Amino acid sequence: MSANVNCIFCKITQGNAPADIKFENAEIIIFKDINPAAEHHYLAIPKEHIVNVNSLNTPDHEGLLEQLISKGKKVIQEQGGNINDLRLGFHLPPFNTVDHLHLHLISPASSMSLLHRIMFMVNSWSFATAEQIQKKLHKLIEQVEVSQINNKL
Repeated sequence: MSANVNCIFCKITQGNAPADIKFENAEIIIFKDINPAAEHHYLAIPKEHIVNVNSLNTPDHEGLLEQLISKGKKVIQEQGGNINDLRLGFHLPPFNTVDHLHLHLISPASSMSLLHRIMFMVNSWSFATAEQIQKKLHKLIEQVEVSQINNKL
């Protein structure tokens, strides 16, 4: 897997920087956010260095997104968070603070301060829900597949 030596999240995935890790497997890692917006605020990241949501463009990325979401929800539940009061999403460039794809999992979302509600506002120009990113990626992949079929005709 590719890594960026200057990326703090890559350092975390390699065990070279501290983090309160809640889940880890071969592809992803989930840890507590160092500046939490709510009692349960975790980041789910791929171990592979993917810069941001705009870098998601392959069918493999659909599976990666699903894993980030499903394992992230499981961590929320295991840690005592409220799955029914959950904000899942990504900051959009240039508003992402770390250039490594990371899914925010925040619960209870209703307890966020006004500032955090603005920072993690759904349907804003700076934050997109996980579902919105999944739909965008699925549509992009479909367009590429149709283009490849048309090129073969």
